[in-house]
Amino acid sequence: MKFLVVDDDFDSRRLVQKILHPYGYVDIATDGEEGVQAFASALKDGEPYDVVTLDILMPNADGQQALREIREIEKEEGVAPEKAVKVIMISGLDDSQEVHDAFFLGDAVSFIVKPIRRQLLLDEIEKLGVHLEKTEK
Repeated sequence: MKFLVVDDDFDSRRLVQKILHPYGYVDIATDGEEGVQAFASALKDGEPYDVVTLDILMPNADGQQALREIREIEKEEGVAPEKAVKVIMISGLDDSQEVHDAFFLGDAVSFIVKPIRRQLLLDEIEKLGVHLEKTEK
């Protein structure tokens, strides 16, 4: 299992990384631009991410912009919709416009409001059809 955590807040990145680490490999990115670059590189290398968590409010490229770019890269690379990466948007704001934009403009598949809780994140990933199994490390 391969995860990408994109968040400009150190504590949030660390928390999500700590939650996901027992289930697979976790890469981190500190802003939307870096996240899109990591996503594109992984896809090009034939090792795509299974799940991406994207903070909405970030410098350089926010989560909404990064999500649109990720979906565009998938289209350009011919990734079938059913094989598209599962994206969970994370925000400190419970903003209905942000939720709307994430789902309808960016094809996000889930939305979580901070503070991030371990079981909620794991449950959301399982709801997306991604089976989590602890790995031996």
